[in-house]
Amino acid sequence: MFGPNWFASVMGTGIVATAAATLPVQVPGLHAFATVMWLLAVLLLVAVLTATARRGVSHLDDPVLMQFWGAPPMALMTVGAGTLLLGPGEFAVAADLVLWSAGTLLGLVVAVAVPFRMMTRPELAASPDAAFGGWLMPVVSPMVSAATGALLVPHVGDGRDLLLACYAFAGISLFAAVIVITQIWARLVRHQVGAARMVPTLWIVLGPLGQSVTASHLLGRAAEGVLPDPYASGAQMLALLFGVPTLGFALFWAALAAAITIRTVRAGLPFSLTWWSFTFPVGTVVTATGGLAARTGSPVLTVLAVTFFTVLVTAWTIVATRTLRSNLWRTAPGQGSARSRSSRVAQSEAVTVGR
Repeated sequence: MFGPNWFASVMGTGIVATAAATLPVQVPGLHAFATVMWLLAVLLLVAVLTATARRGVSHLDDPVLMQFWGAPPMALMTVGAGTLLLGPGEFAVAADLVLWSAGTLLGLVVAVAVPFRMMTRPELAASPDAAFGGWLMPVVSPMVSAATGALLVPHVGDGRDLLLACYAFAGISLFAAVIVITQIWARLVRHQVGAARMVPTLWIVLGPLGQSVTASHLLGRAAEGVLPDPYASGAQMLALLFGVPTLGFALFWAALAAAITIRTVRAGLPFSLTWWSFTFPVGTVVTATGGLAARTGSPVLTVLAVTFFTVLVTAWTIVATRTLRSNLWRTAPGQGSARSRSSRVAQSEAVTVGR
């Protein structure tokens, strides 16, 4: 079965390109690296969309995989942002408009539909210890709309309405994310870490945090010449006064998640598609710190952005290699009967969905 969680690989690859393109340092070959990663993300998006159309299933009755319907819209918008930053001229703007519009519409539907389904279907009722990072996936998408939409504001005729819409999208995601993060914290304190295979999803918490800082920075920059004062100046102030404290909490959570992950790795951390949670959320911290570094000129934030970028590239390399190796092993000849291969695939999928 092919589920929406595969779009996380597109998100994780696309954010490497975006982070490289916006890193607040100039390194020889960095732009070329960003372009290669963007092209790879485009190819992955096409491949995953094709596979989903051919053999994908909805998983809407699965309380875990259902959450990952937040990944397809974010994959579309991540590739769109990379296209705008790295693609050719007018084509890049047109392509990003299409991808952003499709991703935003789908993301808004998912942000409402998934929580609604959880609230109205008794068979999907969650136990007290069920909250996990994946619950953030449906509600993070509007924040991605806000951040990537800010990049489009200078390219549309009257950017005011788009700018205001992006602020509204940020509000949807921010308040919903606070509610979910609170539940995740309560679960960790009351019921401990839980299954090892779900530990990588703790890193998803960085997604709304880093992306909200990125969105506030980009929206503040986009407000210049679009909103009248004092609102344009207020948007600039908000970018810093909101961004720095939120980044502080993101770093706190990164340290906590890293400690739990290291502890789990020592005990044994099985590979699954949840490992892609090590990529996109970390990438949002790169764009967040990079934006604040560009805004303030802080050398500390610049070093922090480069450090997190190094972590991101390392994580992507490991996860991409393990994903490729896992799928090549599944399809390699001479691995036993079809029945045994089916059994291995079923076991791998069970790990993937967290059962």
